[in-house]
Amino acid sequence: MGSSEKAGTAEVAKDGFKALMTGQGDVTSGLKNKLQVAAPRVPPDTGLDGRRRAMAQPGSGQF
Repeated sequence: MGSSEKAGTAEVAKDGFKALMTGQGDVTSGLKNKLQVAAPRVPPDTGLDGRRRAMAQPGSGQF
């Protein structure tokens, strides 16, 4: 997770500034992040347990 490709700083700053100016309390920048935020709402939690555990393991950022 920590060693994967990151969204560009300009894109993140632009999204954050836009959220600030429109009064949004939070913002998620980047397609991968948006998918990760939305994913737990789709399948049942039992299917995600293994994936969450795998992502949290030390060294899991190396594919």
